[in-house]
Amino acid sequence: MRSRIYLDGYNLALEQGTGVATYARNLSFRLGAMGAEVGVLYGTEASPSRNELIREVAFFDNRLGDTARRLRWLRAVRRVAMGPLGEYATHVPITGKVVASAFESRLPHFDHLWNVENGFTLATNYFKHFKRRLTVRMPRPPEVMHWTYPIPMRLAGAKNIYCLHDLVPLRLPYTTLDNKRQYHRLTRLLVRQADHIVTVSETSRQDIINLLGADPEKVTNTYQAVELPRKFAEKPLGEAQDEVMGSFGLPWKGYFLFFGAIEPKKNVGRMIEAYLSSASELPLVIVGKQAWKSEQELQLLFDDHIRYQVQEGSILRTRRKIVLLDYVPFRLLVSLVRGAKAALFPSLYEGFGLPALEAMMLGTPVMTSNTSSLPEVVGDAAITVDPYDVRAMVEAIRALDGDAELRAWLAAAGPRRAALFSNAAYEKRLAEVYARLGVSLGEAAAAN
Repeated sequence: MRSRIYLDGYNLALEQGTGVATYARNLSFRLGAMGAEVGVLYGTEASPSRNELIREVAFFDNRLGDTARRLRWLRAVRRVAMGPLGEYATHVPITGKVVASAFESRLPHFDHLWNVENGFTLATNYFKHFKRRLTVRMPRPPEVMHWTYPIPMRLAGAKNIYCLHDLVPLRLPYTTLDNKRQYHRLTRLLVRQADHIVTVSETSRQDIINLLGADPEKVTNTYQAVELPRKFAEKPLGEAQDEVMGSFGLPWKGYFLFFGAIEPKKNVGRMIEAYLSSASELPLVIVGKQAWKSEQELQLLFDDHIRYQVQEGSILRTRRKIVLLDYVPFRLLVSLVRGAKAALFPSLYEGFGLPALEAMMLGTPVMTSNTSSLPEVVGDAAITVDPYDVRAMVEAIRALDGDAELRAWLAAAGPRRAALFSNAAYEKRLAEVYARLGVSLGEAAAAN
């Protein structure tokens, strides 16, 4: 009989992918490969129904439905008040009757899907009022519930483990919108009451121990696995070159690239300043959703004296030095990363820093930070700089621009370093965590 391990769909339900969504999706596929029976618990707005088809339809519908706003609000208040009695998850049958091809890239691997209507919002409100986790119940719960984010929920009848990717709201409070008091209260509660805590780097593990007072024996670093679909990563070179030129007007290996959310933590403002100071003739392409305080990060671009340098959109003109792209489909993004002369990722703080490793995996030279988890992830296979030192970034960009031997060395070293974060290594670390909780993942785990 297969061991049953469930995870949450907290970030998987978001229209715009996040690093945590990548973590959750990758975890689901690795658990499946290890022989686990995988379930995913969502908290979407889909209302429960006795009709299986309607439950499937509601799961894929992105509307609130026909319930009046006032009635929804009254129902939410009643559910929070009744929170101590817990919530019951509803099984979501995926029969194929609903055409869900558009969601294929966002769906995890699963054997079962469950949903608690507005469950994650409800849990957050419940925690605000009662300072406790919301209990969720379901028939035949799994052995382990692996929460991929610090959510104030627990699944009754299962071992509950939580992934704390980083403690950025506490380490760099000015870079996030979190309510810091509530975040601190929740994370401290989780390290006390969880059956185990997992994280994705030694840096984050030490933060959890030092800032939250966690028992070191109760916190395990599993790192992450870096994986890109072969159909994108190994696309014929000519086809990838055509995509980059045809879609963006960019020559192969003729531009610098940043990809990720544009927010204070990502240090985009200093990166732009360094790029402009480097006087490179190559364009800088910035791919990312403009998140909170993005206007401050991009402020330098929109001063009148350099406004002419900025192109917003997908077509690059020769007189433009910087291109802002709000969104690029994943299949094109992989080609865009492959085609960059170098990827720039000078983040102020990261729990893991997956984009840097993804670029290295694709053989693209990387400049990144010498802070937080990034040095332990990239090793000596990337140029690392002080992310607060603009001059150091200027010199790194110039070196990447002008030193062909350096680029060739980094292009060869990157994939070797990325190979240390293989699926096999990740599965072994996961199996060890679950074994500590008395759950074996069978022959697939033993073989690793």
